[in-house]
Amino acid sequence: MFNDIGPLELVTLIVLAVLVFGPDKLPKFIQDVTRTLRKIREFSDNAKNDIRSELGPEFKDFEFEDLNPKAFLRKQLDNDELGLKDIRSTFDLKREMAELTDSVNGHDTAAALPGPTSSAPTSGGRVDMTKKPEAPKDDRPPFDADAT
Repeated sequence: MFNDIGPLELVTLIVLAVLVFGPDKLPKFIQDVTRTLRKIREFSDNAKNDIRSELGPEFKDFEFEDLNPKAFLRKQLDNDELGLKDIRSTFDLKREMAELTDSVNGHDTAAALPGPTSSAPTSGGRVDMTKKPEAPKDDRPPFDADAT
């Protein structure tokens, strides 16, 4: 919650709290805030337990953190039913990008890179991907200075 507050900012907040509430009322205010936070936490825990009991035994391993899309995706991707770990471990992005760069530049990728080669079929001919300037087309009629 307060991970990005530095020591100087914390001291500033404490001094501000003492100035706003005064040294007499500050301990009572802190007690009230902590009591309110404790009640909110108890209320949310009771609500979670009620929802779990209403869902039934088939949702006994249900976690409310899974409702966060990031946590849900991370949990599903860590599950190895789809074989994604094998795909992730065999995929080498640097090698793939180097092969792509070499194929665009017309270099031989098998001699340049160690390790397994790509199973993608390569064409025998060389493809020229460089842009060649074209001669500009002049579709305008010639300019006649005497006509104006």
